Order: sequence, then C-alpha cells, then structure tokens
Amino acid sequence: MKLNKIKGDTYFIDAPTSSGIYIFKNKNCLIIDTGINNTSAKRIDAILNANNLKPKYIINTHSHLDHCGGNKYFKTTYPGCIVYSSYYEKIYIENPDLFPTMLFSSSPLKGIEKNSTSTEVDYILEYGINKIGDEKFEIIPLKGHFIEQIGVITPEKVCFVGDAVFSCEIIEKYSLPFIFNIKESLDTLSMLKNIDADYFVLGHYNEFLTHNEFLSLVDKNIDNIEKYKKLILELLDQPLTREDLLENIAILNGLNMDFRQYHLNLSAVSAFIKYLYDENIIDYSIEGGKLYYFNRGV
Repeated sequence: MKLNKIKGDTYFIDAPTSSGIYIFKNKNCLIIDTGINNTSAKRIDAILNANNLKPKYIINTHSHLDHCGGNKYFKTTYPGCIVYSSYYEKIYIENPDLFPTMLFSSSPLKGIEKNSTSTEVDYILEYGINKIGDEKFEIIPLKGHFIEQIGVITPEKVCFVGDAVFSCEIIEKYSLPFIFNIKESLDTLSMLKNIDADYFVLGHYNEFLTHNEFLSLVDKNIDNIEKYKKLILELLDQPLTREDLLENIAILNGLNMDFRQYHLNLSAVSAFIKYLYDENIIDYSIEGGKLYYFNRGV
C-alpha cells in the first residue's frame, strides 16, 4: 500500500479496496472509501501521516462494508471529520444490519452478517457539483451494484467509480457479478462511456486507468452481464427454482462459494430474475409449494 499520484492533487492508495485521496492546499485531505475495518483504516492513516496529511472529509461511494468499514476509526481518531454519501446509502451505512437482513429476507443467520458498527453520515451529496472544503467535486449516479452508489470526479478529471465497474481479475475470480439492479447497472455502464474524465479508479484494482483502458473494461463488464443473461435464459428453457438456477450456474462456471458467498450469489440471481421478468422475457408458476421460473419463448 502506498500513496499513488494520478494527477495534480488527486491520488489513490492501492489496497484490497482502493481509497481515493484528494489533497487540499492546507494539507487536509478527502478520502473516497475507507476500507473494510479499523485495521484497513489504520493502514490508510499511517500512509497519510507519513505524507503529513490530515483526514478531514470522507465520501463513501456506497454502503458495502469494504467501502465504509473504516469510517468509525477516522471519525473517532479525527474529531470533526465529515462523512458524505448519497441518500439511500446513508440509510445502510447508519444501519449495517440492513444488508444481511436483505440477503436472508429475515433476521440473518450467523455467518451472513459481518461485524460492523453504525457510523453517522453527516451530509447527503446531491448529483452534480458539490463544494467540499475549497474545491468542487462532481457527483454522478452509479446505481446498479447497489441501491444508490455514486461516483466522484475530482477537479483534475479523475473519476472514482466504486464497484460500478469490475476489473478483469475480479470478473475472472467472481464471474457472477453482485448486482442489485441489472437494468440500472447496464444503464450506468452505458452512461460511463460518455463521462468527461481522463483517468478512472476502480474500487478493487491497484492501478488507475486511462480513458481508453476504462472504455474497454466497461465493455467487458457489459459482456459479462450479457453472458449470464443468455445462460439463465437457456437454463430456463425448462422450469427451475431460483436455487436450481444458482446450482446450475455454479456448476457450469465453477463458482466456489462459502456460506456468505452463496447468499450473495443467490441475491445476484434474484437481480437477473427481476430484470428478465420485468422485461416480460420470463414468467413463473407455483407447483407443489415451489416457485418455478421459465422462459416465455416469445
């Protein structure tokens, strides 16, 4: 992990979850995503201290723990540190039990939840230009991966995209993408092709991308979604339950799952089902106490 310069006052720290860093003239800094827990936050803080930087502002692109789990450390260590997010992600950041509850559709089983504590979000960001400190940052909607993920474009035209776009390595390792809303994700990916930025930083990649490199990766993400859409439609030539679908997808794609990953993948399958059902491509029937989905073949 180190502080990597991208352009001007915009940097990022490479880590399992990358953190964007914007340095103000007074050596205060903005952190974009704080890592998964106190340990990751302390590592970020050590790098900032080594460069005589003081965390003053935090923007969370979304509420998944690996992007906001370090908030509490920074708010505790640096009183007055201000946290920003979008409206709906604020609800999940401040109520971390909601995500595992969503995954399990009830009070979650042990193993789905992760140790996390609530952290207050101080301000909600609006889409468009927002003034933070003495600089202006553009906030863009990146819905799809989760309920109201946002992106941040710094004054140097560096765009931090959270988990709206996955690296080739992530696609290879976790090829079934965790997406909350397939249509919104596809719309976001299409929109990102027209973003006026020179460099892009992903949530899980240790290098920044040029505009052309980013465009190529966006296409790979779209292709991966289309691949699973096609596979699911082929599987639904015969009626299958949601669990049947995941079983077939896992076998055909060699997906390795622990207990929590199973539920993440099951949620992703649900997102595809919603998308295909809303588009009137698939239908359902209930027989013998089981809910089956099938390709309408229209």
